[in-house]
Amino acid sequence: MLFRKRQKRVAVIGLDGVPYSLVASFCQQGILPQTAAFMAAGRLHQMRASLPEISAVSWTDFMTGTNSGTHGIFGFTDLKANSYDLRFPNFYDVRTPTIWERLNHAGKKCVVINQPATYPARPLKGVLISGFVAIDLAKAVYPPKELERLKKLNYVIDVDTAAARADHNILWADLKKTLESRWKALELYWKEDWDYFELVITGTDRLHHYLWKAGFDSNHPEHEAFLNYYRELDGLIGHIAKLFEAETGDLSGLFLLSDHGFGELKKEVYLNAWLKELGLLRFSTSEPASLSELQESSVAFALDPSRIYLNLRGKFPKGKVAPSERNRWREEIKQALLELTYSGEKVIRQVYYAEEVYSGPLTSCGPDLIALPFPRFDLKGSVKKNQVFLDSDLEGMHTYDDAFFWTTQEVPADLKIAECSQIVINRLLQ
Repeated sequence: MLFRKRQKRVAVIGLDGVPYSLVASFCQQGILPQTAAFMAAGRLHQMRASLPEISAVSWTDFMTGTNSGTHGIFGFTDLKANSYDLRFPNFYDVRTPTIWERLNHAGKKCVVINQPATYPARPLKGVLISGFVAIDLAKAVYPPKELERLKKLNYVIDVDTAAARADHNILWADLKKTLESRWKALELYWKEDWDYFELVITGTDRLHHYLWKAGFDSNHPEHEAFLNYYRELDGLIGHIAKLFEAETGDLSGLFLLSDHGFGELKKEVYLNAWLKELGLLRFSTSEPASLSELQESSVAFALDPSRIYLNLRGKFPKGKVAPSERNRWREEIKQALLELTYSGEKVIRQVYYAEEVYSGPLTSCGPDLIALPFPRFDLKGSVKKNQVFLDSDLEGMHTYDDAFFWTTQEVPADLKIAECSQIVINRLLQ
């Protein structure tokens, strides 16, 4: 399709897991010269991610402008109704319209590339290529005819995380392939007829999980490789900015954001092991494989990464806690979490009741409590661990209040990621 210039266009660049502090520092140090140059036209804002601070929730907050209590995505995993069995929510579980669906309704055409939490791809006016956790490219593309074009590009969705965990040579090779795939997709689809264009980079999140320390330790053997990845990324970001400005006349319709921040990981904290130590969670076996093996005497259990559910009567088949006791148990568990320490160091920064985080008709489907850890403590929900504190083979973890949003537009104070979608939509429709 021939390119048709429009008076108003919007382009969004998403950088998964890239913290505000890193962007500010790397721009100042000259590692991101092209990014720093065009960012002078606007302002870089520090932003709060979702709770929990994970991609499935944060990106869904962004693309719907709502929270889990309205859109229905509470984590990468969720519970089947009236059950302790886990399921993996997908894009068809999102209950509210996305940015591009709202723009389609207004007659606008959208191209969305590598957006996490959009698998399998749903129909839209334009093109959608799903990102993480897309496992089959054929189901990750709409319209289906685009599949052959992507195959010709040798398009790669994501890093092979299992292989990369074991061998950093594989990590670097896969990071190169995925970034090349985004370049090729950009070159292919930028020429299309669109009003809204979005491209998300997820390799940054993978790099940070495995090699966070390499970015800030000049003696680290992979320090230069880390910086060089960002230099290559800077080239991609700068190229998009130049294309956009050349075609629209300014950068007022360009936006950059991340879905959460990142920081050093010191210890993994297993909340189900902690609940067991308190006598609030019991299993019928010493080596449980799943939550379905919990006993009826259990008061609470946890899901990744920081969600605590009361074992409520009427909600779960072995429910112990009466609805009238809900607030008492929530407060007791909250206070116990706030007192949790490791080597004299506080672990939990804040504990929220569901209604403090979520709003909407689906709030009751989610957890009763959401814990926010202090830096370097990564909260986990596995039932297979018997120790509360364990080391990790990862170097980095997500953080809540160090995401970023760059724009030339005015933004609310104390910005949350869900608020960004309306800012983007307003730029195109007003």
